[in-house]
Amino acid sequence: MVLVIYLVIMNLLAFVVYGVDKQKARKHEWRVPEATLILLAVLGGSFGAGLGMLCWHHKTRKPKFTVTVPVFVALWAVFCGFCLYQNYHLTVTEYEAKIGLGHEMTIVQISDLHNQFFGFGESALLRKIAEEEPDLIVVTGDVLDSFHVSYKIAEDFFAGAVKICPVYYITGNHEVRLDQEKFGEFLDGIREMGVIFLDDAYEDKGEYVLAGIADASLPAFHAYGAFEEEKPVILLAHEPGYVALYQRLRADLVLTGHVHGGQIILPGKGGLLSPEISFFPEYYEGIHDINGMKMVVSRGLGNSVLPVRINNYPEIVVIKVR
Repeated sequence: MVLVIYLVIMNLLAFVVYGVDKQKARKHEWRVPEATLILLAVLGGSFGAGLGMLCWHHKTRKPKFTVTVPVFVALWAVFCGFCLYQNYHLTVTEYEAKIGLGHEMTIVQISDLHNQFFGFGESALLRKIAEEEPDLIVVTGDVLDSFHVSYKIAEDFFAGAVKICPVYYITGNHEVRLDQEKFGEFLDGIREMGVIFLDDAYEDKGEYVLAGIADASLPAFHAYGAFEEEKPVILLAHEPGYVALYQRLRADLVLTGHVHGGQIILPGKGGLLSPEISFFPEYYEGIHDINGMKMVVSRGLGNSVLPVRINNYPEIVVIKVR
């Protein structure tokens, strides 16, 4: 979404600047330097520059523009196509977790949506989720993005998700940064839809315990103590870096996200960068067995500050729990 916004701004700017320069040329006034006009095309405004050349009949006889602008139109078209596929090609990853349930339960984990657009009303995402026929949908934080907030996209997602099966939600680090009054109104709205907000709370489901931790509580968590060992515990937490806490609470299965798959996955090396600007984080995707505790790290669905994923498709996680 960030990349789309950037390209829209750059192309509108290029189109307008080419038009302004044409008007100045007609009036024999001070002109926009040609280097600036070319730079706008190079930096992503090539479509607007090309359209400006055609609409304003400007620079159409200069090879510097008639060659350079079309070349960058082609390069940006290829780059945009690559980025769109990398960022919007939804994948489903399935894991198995044996934690001592008497039956199989299918959990769909959604993490780090970051207001990413997956069809009108989030239809593409919701359709993929419904195909998995889940018993539970858990949302492990950052459904919203603090840099480009869209409550509408998040509300559309939750409105569709609750029609599939019960939905549980905890906050991530981006929800903490939002205007808390507006976020509170958002929470009231999704609760009315039927979403169960599980920040620093838990539910005894009879055969197992489903617990959640607010991201803001992770550094000094004290909302509840360690669970008894008589029932399996499924814990929702946004960040995978608090393994010691999850073990202290006696969690059997922990569902996390936050790391965005390291943004760029290098073959043979793994995820490149964590949100904390740590290179090659240990936990960036997959299911990990940590002294008997299973921890799933979702690559998530959206982006925030860094707008492009590479070799790291947006991911719906499906866990077959037994």
